[in-house]
Order: sequence, then structure tokens, then C-alpha cells
Amino acid sequence: MNEHAQIPDAHAAGAAAEAAGEGFDAGTLLIGHIANSDPHHPLIPLPVVFGIDLSVTKHVFMLWVVAALVFVTVTLLVRGYLKRGMTAPTGAMNALEFIVEYVRDSIARPNLGSKWLMAWTPLLLTLFIFILAANAIGLVPIFEVLGLLNHYVLHASPDSFLGTLLHGGSTITANFNVTAALATITFFAVIIAGSRAHGFVQHWLNLAPKGLPPLLYLLLVPLELLSMFVRPFALTMRLAANMTGGHLAILAFLSFVFIFTETFSTALAGIGVGLLFSVPVSTGIYALEIIVVLVQAYVFTLLSAVFIGMAIHAHH
Repeated sequence: MNEHAQIPDAHAAGAAAEAAGEGFDAGTLLIGHIANSDPHHPLIPLPVVFGIDLSVTKHVFMLWVVAALVFVTVTLLVRGYLKRGMTAPTGAMNALEFIVEYVRDSIARPNLGSKWLMAWTPLLLTLFIFILAANAIGLVPIFEVLGLLNHYVLHASPDSFLGTLLHGGSTITANFNVTAALATITFFAVIIAGSRAHGFVQHWLNLAPKGLPPLLYLLLVPLELLSMFVRPFALTMRLAANMTGGHLAILAFLSFVFIFTETFSTALAGIGVGLLFSVPVSTGIYALEIIVVLVQAYVFTLLSAVFIGMAIHAHH
């Protein structure tokens, strides 16, 4: 979701709307840059199966891109490291080793314990690296550069693959469907971890502590079952809302440039607001977003480790 760098696109949208006599519509601009492309023009149209549209949208495409980049990058780094005889890592491999050791020692070990460390660290590491990569790619103005290239050089049709690809956001972790899928992985990982540690039946019996009055179970068991679904819901909303909120804030502040230009019928008003307010504030939010990229990957991975650890160490 590269909304931060979309000033040329926003200017074009404002100019087109003004020319049409409709005025600048900030709401349409904001929604257009976080949407999952145009639902009526998917990148790759596919049939509907059992009521589910299987068409490839921009966020599906970006899922493939992020997954491919993570897979290829990690594979090349690890293979190069092994070819060198596992000597002291350097460069990017050094950074990768730091991430692996941090997730293992600072996130997984305190919550899972040594016995289950190697069983669940790969999953936690995968979640962390994937979310971090997806968040970070959303900050890079890839499609804005493509948009400028298309405007001045390529002139692709709006209905072409490239033309459709330029619409919508590119931060897949701002899509609630994506974060819900990641949270669902954690949900089933919790059940599997508890079942492996205690057995399937005992895992469910561990929902409530032993020795309580029978009537108390009538209240406690439904609450524990409800909490099982609240946890993945919280993971879903926290990640997507944080990644969406910052981008919307940046776009909203940049929209002041066009709103003031239209209100006072002079470009000087918009330029003044942009230089004195919109650009500085948006730059500050963008810097904060860089921190959020890392923090949200950490929080999602940490909470996943906590939930899995709670299932493993239910007696505690």
C-alpha cells in the first residue's frame, strides 16, 4: 500500500474530477488506494466455485510476490552460507541469522520451553519474516513508479493487466482476509500444539482447571471457548488496522493540498498547506510507519507464541 508516494496520482485524480465538475473527492481517493483493486476488473478473471470468486486480485498477486521474494531470498542466502562451509556469516546472511536467533531465543524459548522449541520455531519464524516483508514492501512506491512509467512511456490501457495492477493498495497485511488467514494458522497451531503435548481429549479438558464446583464450569467453559475465537480475531484486527490506519492518515493529510486548492481556487493555497503542514506531518507519520512495520511483525509473532505456549503449558 504505497499511498505515501501517490502525490502525482492524487493530483491527477483531483484534476480529472475538477475538470468533470465534480470536485476533489478525498474519500474516493483514500478508498481507491487501500482497496483490493477493482472488483469488477480482477487481474486474472477466474470462475466462481461454490460461491467463492477465485479471480486473482492485486492483493492475491502481491501475496505471490511477497512469498516468492521471501522464498528465493532466504534460499539463496542459506545455500550460499552452506557452500561457504558454514563460516561466520556476513552481509545479508548475518541479518538473517540475527532474525532467526532473536525469534528463537527471545520469542519462542520463553513461551514454548526448550522441549518444544524446535517444533514451533520454524512456524513462528515464517510468520515473522513473511509479515515483516509484506509490511516493508507496502512502504516502497513500486506501483507509483510504474504508474509514472505507464503515464509517460508505456500508455497501457486501463483494462490491461498493467493498467489494472496500478489500482488499489499493495500492503497485503492491510487486507483483513490476509490477516485472518494468518490468524487462522495460529488458531490451528494452538490446537495441534495442545493435542501433541497432552493428547487431543486432554487438550480440550485443559480449557478449565480441575477441582472447581460443577456449576462454575457452566460459566467458565463457554468463556474459554469464546476466548479461543477472540484471540485470532484480535490478531486479525490488530495487524490489519495498524497497517491501514497509518496509510489512511498519510493520504488524508496529503489530501489537504487539493482540498485547499479547490476551496480557495488557487494552487498557492494548496502549495502553502502542503509545504507547511501536509508534507511535514506525512513525513513524520511515514517515519512512524517504518517502526510499525517491525513492531507489528513482532507483536503478531509474539502473541502467536504466547497462545501456543498457553496450550502446551496448560497446567501452569
